[in-house]
Amino acid sequence: MTDTTAEKATAAASGAAATERFRSKLRTDAAEGDTKRVDTLVTELLTATHDIIRRHKLTYAEYDALKAWLIRVGEDGEWPLFLDVWVEHVVEEVAGEVREGTKGSIEGPYYVPDAPALPAEATLPMREDEAGTPLLFQGQVTSVDGTPLPSAKVEIWQADDDGFYSQFAPNLPQWNLRGTVIADGTGHFKVHTIQPAPYQIPTDGACGQLISAAGWHPWRPAHLHLKVSAPGHQLITTQLYFEGGEYVDDDIATAVKPELILSPTPTGNGDDREVTYDFALDKA
Repeated sequence: MTDTTAEKATAAASGAAATERFRSKLRTDAAEGDTKRVDTLVTELLTATHDIIRRHKLTYAEYDALKAWLIRVGEDGEWPLFLDVWVEHVVEEVAGEVREGTKGSIEGPYYVPDAPALPAEATLPMREDEAGTPLLFQGQVTSVDGTPLPSAKVEIWQADDDGFYSQFAPNLPQWNLRGTVIADGTGHFKVHTIQPAPYQIPTDGACGQLISAAGWHPWRPAHLHLKVSAPGHQLITTQLYFEGGEYVDDDIATAVKPELILSPTPTGNGDDREVTYDFALDKA
């Protein structure tokens, strides 16, 4: 990890960037304000909160500490981080209950739309001296019935070998390790990248304060983020992890699924590795 990046990649800066990205994201699937559903969800949430207070005899000192912490979450811009780490995996679980194709996973707070378009075989944008083990990630995009999906779109983004994401940490090129790969006429793609490192969610902000107070660890296992789509099919958002990697069995975000674990193999060219993973998309 470079000292410069480590010194300046603060929770506040990362949180502010994540919040701004969320605010600018067009949410065409957002709830339309069904008052009965809002009433049901909010009432049940509050009822569950009231039950916790009663069962654990919450004191005023603890209540004031909670209020102070909630205020700090907002001040640090960490609501996207908090929700994506501890809540989103259940929302994704519910959303994917009826899918037959590839398993989904959380989007997380570090997605940026409109990454540079790349051909079916491409190298992700990266620095000339990008650290990390070279990885060839390849596969095919099909419908659930096995029909190839020509020109399917494979958006990919990942942390670097230090665990940092471009546009959310300083001193990284804007699109470092981000790209939109357009599959070929048979739905195949090949992406040359590096194997990412596990990363620590920011610990100097409100979320880090919660982690420390609860005695948890702040780590996510190494993973590739993907959004895969094709006309007439449902977009799938997922993450792919690495067999035997640290924190695969103890992910702070509880987002790992057995179906999403990769097993790269040596290519015979130095330390280079390769792995094949195919995507099956449900019809829209």
